[in-house]
Amino acid sequence: MRIRMVAGNWKMHGSLAENKRLLDAIAAGLTGAHEEHFVVCVPYPYLFSVQDALKSGNIAWGAQNLSQYEKGAYTGEVSASMLNDFACRYVIVGHSERRTLFNENNAVVAEKYVAAQRAGITPILCIGETLQQREDEITEKVITEQIAAVIQLAGIESFKNAIIAYEPVWAIGTGKTATPQQAQDVHAFIRAGIAQQNSSIADDLTILYGGSVKANNAVELFAMPDIDGGLIGGASLIAEEFIAICRALRH
Repeated sequence: MRIRMVAGNWKMHGSLAENKRLLDAIAAGLTGAHEEHFVVCVPYPYLFSVQDALKSGNIAWGAQNLSQYEKGAYTGEVSASMLNDFACRYVIVGHSERRTLFNENNAVVAEKYVAAQRAGITPILCIGETLQQREDEITEKVITEQIAAVIQLAGIESFKNAIIAYEPVWAIGTGKTATPQQAQDVHAFIRAGIAQQNSSIADDLTILYGGSVKANNAVELFAMPDIDGGLIGGASLIAEEFIAICRALRH
């Protein structure tokens, strides 16, 4: 069964005091039993406090990245087993900022995806094209290559325990967003590509949209048949915005 989800990506923001205020407000705004899934992906130093704050509620937590290595002389890296110590259920892999700022290529992203699954953590696999790639009309080629790297290493069956997030790079942090139909077209392409190898996995695969989702466009985006929720950046740091986006899943 396909999961409907909103995941917040705090990026490099937060403090202990700010986080407490934010989480208290979000938890209060999302009380009760829901079929939807809500997640916050936070900076590593805050995993312990976030785990403590959310352990008795209905909001899950995760990390924004992990190492592809289990252990070793990798100063500054964090392994999947370390994330397990804080009961992380999810981890973002391949975010466009990791790909562009830290030169993570498709092969490295695939290795991180495998490392997460090996530890029992669900990877949120980010894929998407730059503005230049969209203008060159190679969006589908770029996305196919990004997914193919994962399939080659992990197999199509791995998508039974994974989330995909489509994030057009040109719509992240820019205030721009794909139209609902533009986003739907790419989501449908992603699902169709998976279906070519396994239709039942494709039917159950959660595909999130991750391009400047806000409270004022979430309902329309989430109404598209192949958009199952959102990976939310800046708006996840504003309690009222994040709550409104989460509630948009119910429309």
